[in-house]
Amino acid sequence: SWIVIVVVAGVIVLLAVVGAASLMRQKRSERLKAQFGPESERTVETAGDQRAAERELLARERKHNKLDIKELAPESRVRYVEAWGVTQAGFVDNPSKSVGDADRLVTEVMRERGYPVDDFEQRAADLSVDHPKVVEHYRAAHILHLAQEQGEIGTEAQREALVHY
Repeated sequence: SWIVIVVVAGVIVLLAVVGAASLMRQKRSERLKAQFGPESERTVETAGDQRAAERELLARERKHNKLDIKELAPESRVRYVEAWGVTQAGFVDNPSKSVGDADRLVTEVMRERGYPVDDFEQRAADLSVDHPKVVEHYRAAHILHLAQEQGEIGTEAQREALVHY
Protein backbone atom coordinates (compact mmCIF):
# COMPACT_ATOMS: atom_id res chain seq x y z
CA SER A 1 0.00 0.00 0.00
CA TRP A 2 2.95 2.37 0.62
CA ILE A 3 4.11 1.78 -2.92
CA VAL A 4 0.72 2.79 -4.27
CA ILE A 5 0.73 5.95 -2.15
CA VAL A 6 4.24 6.89 -3.36
CA VAL A 7 3.30 6.23 -7.00
CA VAL A 8 0.09 8.29 -6.70
CA ALA A 9 2.00 11.11 -4.98
CA GLY A 10 4.64 10.97 -7.72
CA VAL A 11 2.00 11.15 -10.43
CA ILE A 12 0.33 14.10 -8.69
CA VAL A 13 3.67 15.93 -8.40
CA LEU A 14 4.46 15.19 -12.05
CA LEU A 15 1.05 16.48 -13.17
CA ALA A 16 1.53 19.63 -11.08
CA VAL A 17 4.94 20.26 -12.67
CA VAL A 18 3.58 19.70 -16.18
CA GLY A 19 0.59 21.94 -15.44
CA ALA A 20 2.80 24.70 -14.01
CA ALA A 21 5.13 24.54 -17.03
CA SER A 22 2.18 24.72 -19.38
CA LEU A 23 0.73 27.68 -17.50
CA MET A 24 4.09 29.48 -17.61
CA ARG A 25 4.37 28.91 -21.40
CA GLN A 26 0.85 30.21 -21.86
CA LYS A 27 1.55 33.34 -19.80
CA ARG A 28 4.80 33.92 -21.73
CA SER A 29 2.89 33.58 -25.01
CA GLU A 30 0.26 36.06 -23.85
CA ARG A 31 2.93 38.52 -22.70
CA LEU A 32 4.78 38.32 -26.02
CA LYS A 33 1.56 38.77 -27.99
CA ALA A 34 0.63 41.78 -25.87
CA GLN A 35 4.11 43.31 -26.11
CA PHE A 36 4.76 42.70 -29.81
CA GLY A 37 1.20 42.94 -31.13
CA PRO A 38 1.02 42.46 -34.92
CA GLU A 39 4.78 41.84 -35.03
CA SER A 40 4.12 38.65 -33.06
CA GLU A 41 1.78 37.39 -35.78
CA ARG A 42 4.25 38.35 -38.52
CA THR A 43 7.01 36.48 -36.70
CA VAL A 44 4.83 33.36 -36.42
CA GLU A 45 4.26 33.51 -40.20
CA THR A 46 7.96 33.86 -40.99
CA ALA A 47 9.18 31.40 -38.35
CA GLY A 48 6.62 28.75 -39.27
CA ASP A 49 5.25 27.97 -35.83
CA GLN A 50 4.41 29.54 -32.49
CA ARG A 51 7.34 28.15 -30.50
CA ALA A 52 9.95 29.21 -33.06
CA ALA A 53 8.39 32.67 -33.20
CA GLU A 54 8.45 32.98 -29.41
CA ARG A 55 12.12 31.95 -29.33
CA GLU A 56 12.81 34.66 -31.93
CA LEU A 57 10.90 37.31 -29.96
CA LEU A 58 12.66 36.36 -26.73
CA ALA A 59 16.02 36.55 -28.51
CA ARG A 60 15.08 40.03 -29.74
CA GLU A 61 14.33 41.09 -26.18
CA ARG A 62 17.65 39.76 -24.90
CA LYS A 63 19.61 41.47 -27.70
CA HIS A 64 17.66 44.71 -27.25
CA ASN A 65 18.37 44.72 -23.50
CA LYS A 66 22.09 44.78 -24.31
CA LEU A 67 21.76 47.88 -26.50
CA ASP A 68 22.34 51.35 -25.13
CA ILE A 69 19.20 53.05 -26.51
CA LYS A 70 18.96 56.68 -25.49
CA GLU A 71 16.61 59.57 -26.04
CA LEU A 72 17.55 62.21 -28.57
CA ALA A 73 19.07 65.39 -27.19
CA PRO A 74 16.71 68.37 -27.52
CA GLU A 75 18.90 70.01 -30.17
CA SER A 76 18.91 66.79 -32.19
CA ARG A 77 15.13 66.60 -31.98
CA VAL A 78 14.85 70.13 -33.33
CA ARG A 79 17.30 69.34 -36.13
CA TYR A 80 15.38 66.18 -37.14
CA VAL A 81 12.00 67.93 -36.98
CA GLU A 82 13.36 70.63 -39.30
CA ALA A 83 14.88 68.02 -41.63
CA TRP A 84 11.55 66.17 -41.71
CA GLY A 85 9.76 69.40 -42.64
CA VAL A 86 12.20 69.94 -45.52
CA THR A 87 11.71 66.32 -46.62
CA GLN A 88 7.92 66.67 -46.64
CA ALA A 89 8.01 70.02 -48.43
CA GLY A 90 10.36 68.61 -51.06
CA PHE A 91 7.89 65.88 -51.95
CA VAL A 92 5.96 68.22 -54.27
CA ASP A 93 8.96 68.88 -56.47
CA ASN A 94 10.78 65.55 -56.16
CA PRO A 95 8.82 62.66 -54.57
CA SER A 96 11.56 60.13 -55.26
CA LYS A 97 14.21 62.17 -53.47
CA SER A 98 11.87 62.77 -50.52
CA VAL A 99 11.30 59.05 -50.01
CA GLY A 100 15.05 58.41 -50.09
CA ASP A 101 15.63 61.31 -47.71
CA ALA A 102 12.95 59.98 -45.35
CA ASP A 103 14.61 56.57 -45.27
CA ARG A 104 18.00 58.10 -44.55
CA LEU A 105 16.53 60.40 -41.90
CA VAL A 106 14.91 57.53 -40.00
CA THR A 107 18.16 55.56 -40.18
CA GLU A 108 20.10 58.58 -38.83
CA VAL A 109 17.69 58.96 -35.92
CA MET A 110 18.00 55.27 -35.10
CA ARG A 111 21.81 55.44 -35.28
CA GLU A 112 21.92 58.46 -32.98
CA ARG A 113 19.61 56.74 -30.49
CA GLY A 114 21.94 53.72 -30.36
CA TYR A 115 20.29 51.17 -32.64
CA PRO A 116 22.60 49.11 -34.88
CA VAL A 117 21.75 50.20 -38.43
CA ASP A 118 23.84 47.97 -40.70
CA ASP A 119 21.02 45.60 -41.65
CA PHE A 120 17.38 46.56 -42.22
CA GLU A 121 15.91 43.34 -40.83
CA GLN A 122 17.98 43.69 -37.67
CA ARG A 123 16.93 47.37 -37.34
CA ALA A 124 13.29 46.35 -37.66
CA ALA A 125 13.72 43.51 -35.15
CA ASP A 126 15.40 45.82 -32.63
CA LEU A 127 12.78 48.49 -33.15
CA SER A 128 9.95 45.97 -32.68
CA VAL A 129 10.83 45.41 -29.02
CA ASP A 130 9.88 48.95 -27.97
CA HIS A 131 7.73 50.02 -30.92
CA PRO A 132 5.79 47.03 -32.32
CA LYS A 133 3.17 49.16 -34.09
CA VAL A 134 5.70 51.61 -35.51
CA VAL A 135 7.75 48.79 -37.02
CA GLU A 136 4.80 47.84 -39.26
CA HIS A 137 4.92 51.28 -40.84
CA TYR A 138 8.71 51.14 -41.05
CA ARG A 139 8.59 47.82 -42.91
CA ALA A 140 5.88 49.08 -45.30
CA ALA A 141 7.84 52.27 -46.02
CA HIS A 142 11.05 50.35 -46.59
CA ILE A 143 9.37 47.95 -49.03
CA LEU A 144 8.07 50.93 -51.00
CA HIS A 145 11.50 52.59 -50.84
CA LEU A 146 13.14 49.47 -52.27
CA ALA A 147 10.48 49.24 -55.00
CA GLN A 148 11.12 52.88 -55.83
CA GLU A 149 14.82 52.17 -56.25
CA GLN A 150 13.79 49.62 -58.88
CA GLY A 151 11.54 52.22 -60.52
CA GLU A 152 8.41 50.19 -59.82
CA ILE A 153 6.16 52.68 -58.00
CA GLY A 154 4.29 55.85 -58.84
CA THR A 155 3.66 59.07 -56.98
CA GLU A 156 0.77 57.68 -54.90
CA ALA A 157 2.94 54.83 -53.60
CA GLN A 158 5.71 57.34 -52.87
CA ARG A 159 3.20 59.39 -50.90
CA GLU A 160 2.24 56.26 -48.96
CA ALA A 161 5.92 55.58 -48.21
CA LEU A 162 6.37 59.08 -46.85
CA VAL A 163 3.24 58.71 -44.69
CA HIS A 164 4.59 55.41 -43.33
CA TYR A 165 7.95 57.02 -42.54
